[in-house]
Amino acid sequence: MTAPEYGRGFALMREAAGEAWGDYTRHAFVEGLKDGTLPREAFLHYLRQDYVFLVHFSRAWALAVVKSETYEEMLSAVGTVNSLISEEMKLHVGICEAAGIPQDELFATPERPENLAYTRFVLEAGYSGDLLDLLAALAPCVMGYGEIGARLAKEKTSEVYADWIATYSGEVAQGDCAAVGQLLESALIHRLGEDYANSPRFATLCDKFRKATELEVSFWQMGLTR
Repeated sequence: MTAPEYGRGFALMREAAGEAWGDYTRHAFVEGLKDGTLPREAFLHYLRQDYVFLVHFSRAWALAVVKSETYEEMLSAVGTVNSLISEEMKLHVGICEAAGIPQDELFATPERPENLAYTRFVLEAGYSGDLLDLLAALAPCVMGYGEIGARLAKEKTSEVYADWIATYSGEVAQGDCAAVGQLLESALIHRLGEDYANSPRFATLCDKFRKATELEVSFWQMGLTR
């Protein structure tokens, strides 16, 4: 299927990521979600780690407010923080509680090295750089899950993980992807100009995007190996 349209800046970074993007969005873990063959224990292990990830991811998006230079950038970052906390984390809590894992236990999940590496990479991108550095590290997760959700909604052959797929293919998640794509595009133009793709810095941002994508691959693999 054709990938969803999340903006020119994202499309260019996605292309520059090369094979890493396919390794991420079509990982065996993802295909197991599609056909229902992913073991439930692997899924719950992933959800617990992903909940911890989202705690740090929300903090990184809060940092995007600090790094913003316009009101529109601040508003977009705040909207994403709200969506992460009120929608995505809520999904994890609901599924885990149904499996007998209460929220306080979920929040206290020990962080795996793969999780630690990814979340600290994202936060460091924000601490040491500007909004563009942070967005390049954040974008693979946001838009990657949106792309995965949209594809799996069309291709799924099982209802085992229908709730997860519906969340990331749904109107709210897809709207978030479009909003982040628009934020990335406007931030690139604001800081690098209309011809940002030919800016020497754009290659550096693409490299950061690719590294974050590779960390997503490791995160899926962690879910399988537990």
